[in-house]
Amino acid sequence: MGRGRVELKRIENKINRQVTFSKRRGGLMKKAYELSVLCDAEVAVIVFSSRGKLYEFSSTGSLTTTLEKYQRSSLNQLNNSVETETQNWYQEVSQLKAKYESLQRSQRHLLGEDLGPLSLKELQNLEKQLEGALAQTRQRKSQAMAEQMEELRRKERHLGDVNKQLKIKQESGGQEYRGVPCPWGGNVLMHPHHAQSSHSNPMLTDQEPPFLQIGRYQQHEYVPGEGSSSILANNNSTAAENNISYGWVL
Repeated sequence: MGRGRVELKRIENKINRQVTFSKRRGGLMKKAYELSVLCDAEVAVIVFSSRGKLYEFSSTGSLTTTLEKYQRSSLNQLNNSVETETQNWYQEVSQLKAKYESLQRSQRHLLGEDLGPLSLKELQNLEKQLEGALAQTRQRKSQAMAEQMEELRRKERHLGDVNKQLKIKQESGGQEYRGVPCPWGGNVLMHPHHAQSSHSNPMLTDQEPPFLQIGRYQQHEYVPGEGSSSILANNNSTAAENNISYGWVL
């Protein structure tokens, strides 16, 4: 019976791991030697154990010579890679520069400049491009104007609604002022709330206002009876003779 397939994972047993390392290291060195002899190849092998011990093989007998050759080859490959990348960048820059110049020429043609070198077919294509651009510009302009008009109409409707609401509030919540008769003649405009409170104020009733007498007057003691009328008549006649006013009405 043949050997089963070995699972590639770290061998946990230390002794078995060391035995396997020795066997496979020897097999690797043998295969490297066979490869160098059979194919006339320069082969070098470097192996470090888990403890850091070095094992090496070189078909030329000098590992240093093989390593120097490897370094020169790697450096050449790196230089070739850098040179190749530089050439790619140069080609890309050249393409971008040519595209930029072409765009500049197209822009000048659209502005009506440098039209001399153009052929009749190129001029016709340029005319079609300008007509198409002009049609699109006019269409966008009309659309923008329509949107602006619609926005203005919306604002107008909103302001109309606000105005109606304010008018309804004014009609429903506002109260008219009415005239209240003044005791000394005329009317006074008063709010209904103030008019209602004036009924409780004795100064705003239908009674006669108080008199305030200013100036010279004669004081007589009022005696009820028959002589009262003669005293009042005497006072009136005296006031008329002396042209004296007894008071002002407030």
